[in-house]
Amino acid sequence: MPDALSITGVTKRFGLTPAVSDLHLTVRTGELYALLGSNGAGKTTTLRMAAGLLRPDLGSITVLGVDLVLDPLAAKRLIAWLPDEPMIYDKLTPVEYLAFVAGLWQMEPMLAEARASELLLWLELKPYMHERCENFSRGMRQKVALAGALLHDPQLLLLDEPLTGIDASIAREVKHVLQERVGRGATVVLTTHILEVAERLADRIGILHAGRLLAEGSLEELRHQIGRTNSSLEDVFLHLVQFSQMSRHS
Repeated sequence: MPDALSITGVTKRFGLTPAVSDLHLTVRTGELYALLGSNGAGKTTTLRMAAGLLRPDLGSITVLGVDLVLDPLAAKRLIAWLPDEPMIYDKLTPVEYLAFVAGLWQMEPMLAEARASELLLWLELKPYMHERCENFSRGMRQKVALAGALLHDPQLLLLDEPLTGIDASIAREVKHVLQERVGRGATVVLTTHILEVAERLADRIGILHAGRLLAEGSLEELRHQIGRTNSSLEDVFLHLVQFSQMSRHS
């Protein structure tokens, strides 16, 4: 089976500044991969390119063996993209929003209704399914957006800071749904500033700095790389970033 996501030699500049520089990154099928980095490290740009929303200046991206540049429609059918700010239509209810999304994907109506019902139940949205989204909290809006992203049963989920700004109970529901999807064979790539989330959930972790991949692997593998077998992910992250900064300035 091909890798879920393969990014090879990708560079993306905005003006003269490279947001991502000669990036090589592979995410295996069926894993939860956390992409970490400080603000400006290139995380969101990387995910937006992987989702087909930005075209790389150099390099190639494939999704389950499908070239994202050469065959973008086929690749995008395999992907769900959830930005850090949930984008939903305020005047629609969750049921109406999911019906709208199903129409965009040209889903068979009975299948779309069954999946929508399942997602509303998993994400504890059933009691609010007929209320307009305009009155929802950020966490509730995030859950509705996640339901919309999952509706067409994507094989690769790209989530940019999905847990930021939501309370602990909603975060727990979202994490449960993501783990369930990985258990079904889907692949999840997420960015997060909450290092404890990556430490607990991720099969592998990639650390970006200045648009380049500093290190990747399981937490144990990353600890081994810095020679600190009992370090937290926060300690590992800070050590690698600080070492990279010192190397660039030396």
